[in-house]
Amino acid sequence: MSGDLIVVLVLLVVTIALFAIGRPRMDAVAVLVIVALPLTGVLTVPETLAGFADPNVILIAALFVVGEGLSRTGVTYRLGDWLSAHAGRSTPRLIVLLMLSVAALGAVMSSTGVVAIFIPVVLSIAARTGLSPRQLMMPLSMAGLMSGMLTLIATAPNLVVDAELRRHGLDGFGFFSVTPFGLVVLALGIGYILVARRFLRDDAGAARGGRRTFRSLIADYGVDTRTGRYRVGAGSPLVGRSLSEADFAPSLSSVLGLERTRFLRGTVLATGGDTVVQRGDTLVLDISPSAADRRRLDLERLDVVGDFFDAYSRQVGMAEVIVTPDSVALGRTIRELRFRTEYEVTVLGVRHAGHAAGEDFTDQRLRAGDTLLVAGGWAAIHRLREDARDFAPMDLPAEGDEVAPAADRAPFALLSLAVMIVLMVTGIVPNVIAALIAALMMGLFRAIDMPSAYRAIHWPTLLLIAGMLPFAQALEVTGGIDLAADALLGAFGGAGPSLVLAALFVTTAVIGLFVSNTATAVLMAPIAITAAEHLGASPYPFAMIVVLAASSAFMTPVSSPVNTLVVEPGRYRFGDFVRVGVPFTVVVLIVSVVMVPLVMPL
Repeated sequence: MSGDLIVVLVLLVVTIALFAIGRPRMDAVAVLVIVALPLTGVLTVPETLAGFADPNVILIAALFVVGEGLSRTGVTYRLGDWLSAHAGRSTPRLIVLLMLSVAALGAVMSSTGVVAIFIPVVLSIAARTGLSPRQLMMPLSMAGLMSGMLTLIATAPNLVVDAELRRHGLDGFGFFSVTPFGLVVLALGIGYILVARRFLRDDAGAARGGRRTFRSLIADYGVDTRTGRYRVGAGSPLVGRSLSEADFAPSLSSVLGLERTRFLRGTVLATGGDTVVQRGDTLVLDISPSAADRRRLDLERLDVVGDFFDAYSRQVGMAEVIVTPDSVALGRTIRELRFRTEYEVTVLGVRHAGHAAGEDFTDQRLRAGDTLLVAGGWAAIHRLREDARDFAPMDLPAEGDEVAPAADRAPFALLSLAVMIVLMVTGIVPNVIAALIAALMMGLFRAIDMPSAYRAIHWPTLLLIAGMLPFAQALEVTGGIDLAADALLGAFGGAGPSLVLAALFVTTAVIGLFVSNTATAVLMAPIAITAAEHLGASPYPFAMIVVLAASSAFMTPVSSPVNTLVVEPGRYRFGDFVRVGVPFTVVVLIVSVVMVPLVMPL
């Protein structure tokens, strides 16, 4: 073993360890890799940065834009209406239609994005049908993962493995190469979840019963006794300052709005962060200031007239959002995030693992899967809900209706999607060009604007891919790939190719429990192809096994962002995923090892 290989392996182990503990973020680790590899002397700077020139990086960015266009035009929410209309009161029929719809949409856009979009749809359906979300959220996440097995562009690991084949001078996979396996897995998955959903029995923390309302949300987050009204005196230091500046006083960090009496217009409510406080205004606060702060700020406590949120429901909105696995909010507190300044909303409460945080929630560190109850103007609520990268939306309460900002552009969004698929299937232009054409069409037809397009691109994913791709080359030039392939064949090669395929699947799936499935594909694809070369077999079955295993992240709530997103709305525990996910992963393993050699001869 050469010194260069030892250095690269040490760097690889450190990288995997950082991925496993989750600190720093995966995209930050990828940047560290980009910096470290040239310093080892194994790769040059241009070789290390070559990942940014990979066509698949541009392709994935364009697919994010296309997916956002489908979301902004309301295509996904109309699917929810269609599901409700066709499922009737049959739960099995609803699950079948839900999983088919999610898988079909996930075949042409990010599975994480699809699941984030469908969470409010599923919650709305559950409310209308009286079902517990526990019965529907697990099928949603499983269908999202299985959608990655339906087309080449369905998930980033597929494109990574395809790129590795081409790097070895081979033809890549076709658009539908993975589809036969994915369809079988999807059919088995639907049948399996119809039986396994009995393991997702309702409990006290799971039942929601009926569509959420302002009152139920307020009670759920422990807000119902905290709201107060305070008149601003003439000597208050708040006079002349904007609402966004109100957090200079810790006890005023939860300003819901400002009531102001105007001539001929009665009392009106202002929620914008740039609203300037005037003498005589009434501040509506979620957290009551202390007596000392009231004296210092010259605030007079008033009676609460009726229910504040009911009185101003047309002006003040309320919604739940989930902290996503890649959110900028991770590890930060509500106070540090300055929601009033950044989003023009106030956070009323936080729930973690199904339980409401105490009154000190503004100082608690946020974790992936936490849900926030936010309040503010409806326009601000919708803007925050569009930021699915940091905060995945849940269903709006009954007082508000979801409005797609570009609903009238839906036919053009579907046309753009159809053009992209036709171009990819026929091969008239490279896949990356087809995706860019679709993204441009989305902009041309005003299904998406430039700010939304930039927000839609999940930059951490692109950094992760670009940063990890050079690892494969570093392992290859130092002999690491050959060493890993020899070790795999030494352990299982004598038993035949089928056992080698099974070992590849298990290794990929186990690594995927701790490392992003994209990074796992980067590491395992060259090992699979090299193992096939050493066996004198076709590389395609071995590469396909990696593709299927990378999408089989069913076993834990942290195996994939798709799973993490549904934990809170489904009120799931860690054991729920183990009970349902582990047996099905074994099913996918058996199907893959049996079916892949039949479709792709060794």
